[in-house]
Amino acid sequence: MKISTRGRYAVRVLIDLAEHRSGNFVPLKEIAERQDISLKYLESIMTELSKNGLVEGVHGKGGGYRMSNAPEKCTLGMILRVTEGDLAPVACLSDGAQPCGRAYECRTLPVWKKFYEMVNNYFDSITLADLIKTPDNYNYVI
Repeated sequence: MKISTRGRYAVRVLIDLAEHRSGNFVPLKEIAERQDISLKYLESIMTELSKNGLVEGVHGKGGGYRMSNAPEKCTLGMILRVTEGDLAPVACLSDGAQPCGRAYECRTLPVWKKFYEMVNNYFDSITLADLIKTPDNYNYVI
C-alpha cells in the first residue's frame, strides 16, 4: 500500500488548520505558502475534504477554510479514506467488491484481512491532536 501525495498533503493541510485554529477561516493562500503546496492542487484537495465534511469553506473576503470538528475527533483514517479511497490491500477486500469465488479456498485471504484490520486500526488510532502534540521522542513523518 502506498499513500499518494494527495493523501499526504491532505494530512499536512489539516494539521496546519488544527495548528491555526481560532474559529476564523484561514485563507487557502496562507496554507499553500506555509505548506509549500500548489494553490491549484490544494483547491482540489480542499473541495474533496469539504464535500466529505472534514472542513468548512467560505468564499470571498474573509473566506478560507477551517476544520469542521476538533482535532481530537479527526483521525488519519478518516482523512486517508477521503483522499485515498478504501485502504484495502487487495481488491477482494475493497468496499463494494463482489464476493470472490475462491475466498473459501484462498490461503492468503486471512493474511490480507489481518493486514487490512491492522492498517485501519493504526490510522484510526492517530488523531490530528496527536500529530500537533507529538512528544519530542517520537516523530511522525508525513
